[in-house]
Amino acid sequence: MGKTIAEKIFETHLVDEPFGDVCVLKLDRVFCHEITTPTAIQDLVSRGKDRVFDPDKIKAVIDHVTPAKDSKTALQGKILRQWASRHGIKDFFDIGNNGVCHAIFPEKGFVRPGFTIIMGDSHTCTHGAFGAFAAGVGTTDLEVGILKGVATFKRPETFRIEIVGSLKQGVYAKDIILEVIRQISVDGATNMVIEFAGSVVDAMTMDQRMTISNMAVEAGATSGICLPDETTVEYLWPFIKDEYEDREAALAAFTQFSSDKDAVYARRKTIDVSELEPLTTFGFKPDNVRPVSQMGDTPVDQVYIGSCTNGRIEDLRVAAQVLKGKKVKDSVRAIVSPATPKIFSMALEEGLIKIFMEAGFCVTNPTCGACLGMSNGVLAQGEVAAATTNRNFNGRMGKGGMVHLMSPATAAATAIQGKIANSSLFVN
Repeated sequence: MGKTIAEKIFETHLVDEPFGDVCVLKLDRVFCHEITTPTAIQDLVSRGKDRVFDPDKIKAVIDHVTPAKDSKTALQGKILRQWASRHGIKDFFDIGNNGVCHAIFPEKGFVRPGFTIIMGDSHTCTHGAFGAFAAGVGTTDLEVGILKGVATFKRPETFRIEIVGSLKQGVYAKDIILEVIRQISVDGATNMVIEFAGSVVDAMTMDQRMTISNMAVEAGATSGICLPDETTVEYLWPFIKDEYEDREAALAAFTQFSSDKDAVYARRKTIDVSELEPLTTFGFKPDNVRPVSQMGDTPVDQVYIGSCTNGRIEDLRVAAQVLKGKKVKDSVRAIVSPATPKIFSMALEEGLIKIFMEAGFCVTNPTCGACLGMSNGVLAQGEVAAATTNRNFNGRMGKGGMVHLMSPATAAATAIQGKIANSSLFVN
């Protein structure tokens, strides 16, 4: 009987099976940021266990509130900064060199097919785009990972979702993952790994695969995984070229983890996206989804383009294409946050930043702040945002605020119209 990619990764990293279907896995990476990690650090210190299993396998960044907005967030950054220094964690990205964790870590080549990765952040599943098992964990599991380099998970069941068909012009990866969540619901993949496959996924860039993997957790999944292929190799080649004779050798090594044709899945589903329109959320759950064309006159107070879901260069290019020569509606505050310094620099060199600024956008440094209502774009009571983020829970971007999730193209069009609207790029 064949195996899924998740099963293969578990097999190659298995340290122990203490009971039932519980597996203790060796970790290839432990990612850290300044919101969840300081609690783990302080608890380890209090227990006399201020150690790390391998400083080269731990990567850390200040990204959620950057620069610090008050004394509390400054202290969180200080704790992480001092911890990284005393343990020789060289891959620590501080103010000025920092970016959104799930954008900067792949950009630096830290993620590889077949890896096991944890982080105290629910959207760690983003890194599954590379064919890795990546999952968000709580403080206790994060502490164990930091100290011992292992983590415990239940043996995974896999939900294979095949995306097929031909996308209409102006429909994007964000629309696809919103449709997936709409169809299977917010608990449709609970405690499962979603394996994204099919011709549409095969044709996606790594940026697009990261978008769909990022929101697997919004369907309840532990992780979302795309199968490694030539696109994966090409993205990683600058970082792995000294490890393999050529790209073909790298591909052969990576595809050893690919699911077998006779692998057994807990669930399977095929979604044809040929008739898909641009989508948005309309309530307080990620599966409250409908076509933008059905939103009527839904005004917004703020538009936010950025985050670990849609703050990459391809996202900014699409939004800028919609915005070029246009102006943000007077009644709307518009904010864009390139996800990393590299992305910011590319956007600057390509003239995208100028387009955003001329349209009336506030351009901020790379940060997660607005997405979780901590800084750089918090909503007031009763305000409504159109955002390219990943979560629309009540108060997510500010107490009493409402968030409509959408693609960068739709967000840009919404900024211009002052209400949720399809972009000029969409051809039905």
